[in-house]
Amino acid sequence: MDRKVLETEVNEISSLSAAINEKLGKYVVGNQHLIELILVALLSEGHILIEGVPGTAKTTIAKSIALITGCGFNRIQGAIDLQPADMIGVRIYDPDRKEFSLRKGPIFTNILLADEINRVNPKSQSAFIEAMSERQVTIDGITMDLPVPFFVIATQNPYEFEGTFPLIEAQRDRFMLGIGSSYLDAEGELSIIHRVNSGQLQWDLFSQNLNPLLSPKKILHNIEIVRHVTIEEPVLQYIRDLVIATRTHPDINLGGSSRASIALVRGGKAIAAIRNRSYVIPDDIKQIAPSVLCHRILLSREAEVEGLTPRQVLEEILSKVEVL
Repeated sequence: MDRKVLETEVNEISSLSAAINEKLGKYVVGNQHLIELILVALLSEGHILIEGVPGTAKTTIAKSIALITGCGFNRIQGAIDLQPADMIGVRIYDPDRKEFSLRKGPIFTNILLADEINRVNPKSQSAFIEAMSERQVTIDGITMDLPVPFFVIATQNPYEFEGTFPLIEAQRDRFMLGIGSSYLDAEGELSIIHRVNSGQLQWDLFSQNLNPLLSPKKILHNIEIVRHVTIEEPVLQYIRDLVIATRTHPDINLGGSSRASIALVRGGKAIAAIRNRSYVIPDDIKQIAPSVLCHRILLSREAEVEGLTPRQVLEEILSKVEVL
């Protein structure tokens, strides 16, 4: 792609990102980092796992992103008795037409919110793996493509374990990004209180006035633009060194897979575009690395006993690995 054309397109992506943050900021308090990471995942054809306590605006943000991007939106509420057919659909026999017809499930959408995914039983969780990896589902031996773009926002509460099924590593690895969602600070909480008191937190009014800034077609175009953002060889080697360091660190039993390397490349390009650059710098990789790697890291038993967290170990790695 011509450099001037690329820079013009990247500038538009950056402007759209700023406009989305500004519009959502009129209703959503805080969470700017989460909103940006969702945009990164959307531009990188990835999925995002949000781990946090209830009541931190995860569902509101997901619905707002769907509205402002002009995408279809569905929600699946995690439950122990949720079956694969409840998500992907079922083929039903029509006696009048004497043939089977497909009743599509909520997974046939652009943006899917899988709320409390760790409450879904393992059999149903496995139904997500094909959808997230291949953008397709199989019903009665028939494979069907999902709409494009297809983007999963999954949430789970890490502080409640009764009636939950921890995600297996193969499924966690399929989330490009992972992020923790916590309560607002005192200033943010007071802002919520003021908005409620003044009548500003009315979802119906906000959603009705939230005009789309994008469309599925425009998102696919921007995804293609992000692919053309350049990464020089030293930065590519830096990505390699970070991932290898997670595999060899003495406090880590399971480090980042090759999917982590892919996510760092794609996420770095998306961050660069949002920052209005047509090239990736090491700081882009450092910024995205915790969200790419922390949910993929399994610490050793000794490290857990010492009270270390994946974030702390990764910060140590980031401080030691240098760009050559």
